[in-house]
Amino acid sequence: MRRRLIPAALLLPLALLLTACGGNSAASTSEGGTDGRGSVTIDVGDQKGGSEAILRAAGELEDLDYKIKWSTFTSGPPLLEAVNAGAVDIGGVGNTPPVFAAGAGAKIKVVAAWHGTSKGDAVLVPDDSPLKRPEQLRGRSVAVAQGSSAHFQLVASLKKAGLKLSDVKVKYLQPADALAAFTAGKVDAWAVWDPYTSQVLKGGQGRILTDGDGVTNGHTFQVAAPAALKDEKKAAAVEDYLKRLRRAYTWVYDHEEEWARVWAKETGLPEDVALAAVKRTYTTRVAVAVDEPLIASEQEIADTFTALKLIPRKVDFAAFTDTRFNGDLPPSTSAARPSEGS
Repeated sequence: MRRRLIPAALLLPLALLLTACGGNSAASTSEGGTDGRGSVTIDVGDQKGGSEAILRAAGELEDLDYKIKWSTFTSGPPLLEAVNAGAVDIGGVGNTPPVFAAGAGAKIKVVAAWHGTSKGDAVLVPDDSPLKRPEQLRGRSVAVAQGSSAHFQLVASLKKAGLKLSDVKVKYLQPADALAAFTAGKVDAWAVWDPYTSQVLKGGQGRILTDGDGVTNGHTFQVAAPAALKDEKKAAAVEDYLKRLRRAYTWVYDHEEEWARVWAKETGLPEDVALAAVKRTYTTRVAVAVDEPLIASEQEIADTFTALKLIPRKVDFAAFTDTRFNGDLPPSTSAARPSEGS
């Protein structure tokens, strides 16, 4: 393949970008706090440009009657490891890390969910690639982060095209390494999520071969430690935290450009990339109930990876959920907001 270069300056911000989807990266040592009233403190696992940033931008960290201690992680799996260990009370991840954590018997409970489109989850190919249809991926090399939402999106997209994961040459790479390999022409395709999708498209470095729309569930989660939920005061703080987070996501609907500027500053992304990702992915998310259809959808992901022998045992995903915070939220099958991404 012809070598395709990307400015090195853009690699670093995305190497540091902490997504809800990622693979096996380590946790950051940086921690911070949010002052509040009261004696209760909840430890919240976050990802750069994640929950704290959106809550602060939306004005939802004011007048707290509890304190928040923030710990920053590089991706979903290490965050869930911290939840399992009791070092974090709650944190946000994508749709696949909880499945792998459940497969490892982790002490976690999915307590809140959002449903969005999966158009930002894509299999990308270089602009000059001869590949025009996903069926043509047979025998080709595809980069993906193991255990990420993109991992399942790749499996599901291949299945839709009549292929199996074994029909392609999977290269398990974390996003920064995958981006470098993709732009250098060392892999034929890259299965990834926003904002990486938006960065590649905006930078003229590639195009979408297929995306996850209609093939993956588009869910993101807040996952809590069972021990925290058994503590009456912490559980009350978690409930308030979730309400604030839901309001913050609603705030984004009418403040796309403002949130994109904040997100760009937090992550080092160019503002046009951040805005494209916000429109394609972020503002499509609606808060939904942790209900039976959602559990069934996650069970499908778990069963898929068990069949691939990437999860060592059968997982009963329902055992890793807690529905007490559903309230009057709409069902998980509710339509996501339309994507405006291009």
